[in-house]
Amino acid sequence: MTEEPQANPQPQPPASPQPEAPGENPSFVKLAMRNMVRKGRQSLFHFGLTAVGFLGFITLIAWLGRPQVPGG
Repeated sequence: MTEEPQANPQPQPPASPQPEAPGENPSFVKLAMRNMVRKGRQSLFHFGLTAVGFLGFITLIAWLGRPQVPGG
């Protein structure tokens, strides 16, 4: 008995991306890191605002969802 070729062969995974050449555009991560170094104070300020806002939000959710203790 001979085997028939498959009608739908398994798709091959895409080839791994080639490393960037020095003349190509840098990635978004590299641009973000460069901007964070260049604007360090502003980045830290925004990070602090985000952290305070997140902690405030979590505290608010915990306060609104607190259990009701009878007689308390």
